[in-house]
Amino acid sequence: MLFMDPTLFLWLIPLAFALDMYFGDPSDMPVVHPVRRIGRFLELLEPEARKLGDTRAVGALCALTTAGLTGAVVWLLTGVLPGLWAAFALYFAYSGLAFGCLLHTGASALNAMEHGALPEAQAAVGRMVSRDTTVQDRPVLYKSLAESLSENMSDAVTGPLFWLMLTGPVGLWVYKAVSTIDSMWGYKTPRWKNLGWAGARLDDALAFVPARLGALFLYLAARLEGNTSHWPGWAVVAREATQMTSPNSGWPMAVAAWTQHAGMGGPTVYFGEVQHKPLIGPQGIAWDAQRIRNLIRQMRLAGLLAAAVFYLAALAFYGSVRFFLAGSR
Repeated sequence: MLFMDPTLFLWLIPLAFALDMYFGDPSDMPVVHPVRRIGRFLELLEPEARKLGDTRAVGALCALTTAGLTGAVVWLLTGVLPGLWAAFALYFAYSGLAFGCLLHTGASALNAMEHGALPEAQAAVGRMVSRDTTVQDRPVLYKSLAESLSENMSDAVTGPLFWLMLTGPVGLWVYKAVSTIDSMWGYKTPRWKNLGWAGARLDDALAFVPARLGALFLYLAARLEGNTSHWPGWAVVAREATQMTSPNSGWPMAVAAWTQHAGMGGPTVYFGEVQHKPLIGPQGIAWDAQRIRNLIRQMRLAGLLAAAVFYLAALAFYGSVRFFLAGSR
């Protein structure tokens, strides 16, 4: 069932989204954020997993165990405890979103790049990306920030909202657990190429639809703002998006690059090694502060569109189910 109580359904999505946009991530006090709990569990799980063997099968077992336990805890708190389940449902719906935090962190990094010294700017962007920002100058930092913001459109808002709409807080947190596994174990390094393989593939599967919806909402936001004069067409966007090693991240990145008319990709340092990322968007045009501000505004509008569409879709689904059940009596 989508939600345990039909009345909860009417306000959970909009209220959770509003709390996320206004407050950002919930404070760790008095309760540690669920993502941090999952991360700590994975830290404790790794040495035990390696005792069983550094294989894909062991990694798959770890991924399924982590996602399953996470879903079970959320189900217990939102579906069993009398009198408290509505509060827990709201907390897990709200804490599963990260859109407000993403926009706030992006704006803070932009402020550091505009008004701070280069080391301060490097540190601010470095908190948002896994690449080495200490070797980047300001133009490259702007590009890194644009890539991080657009790439996280799915993880921060369309992914959580999509799974919340379809499956309620339990499915949302199964998705978040898989996303956390991918962010911690999903690197293509000798340490993680086996243990992290299953988590990365699961994340690819669960984010497949939300990433493309995120790209669509970014495009619709640009259309509403009248900012699609350089739009090359979806065929070009699809071709560039599929060049990325991830089957999902390139979609919102390509839309952001073409609607803001600045290029992404190229040589990037990860873990001390230079990797040549595929080129996306119009090349030879650099990102700057104004384009980042425009991108943040575009993403905010896209997030609002996503929340409205998902809520209306869930309303339609719930209404059709009630109509069907009433007609079958």
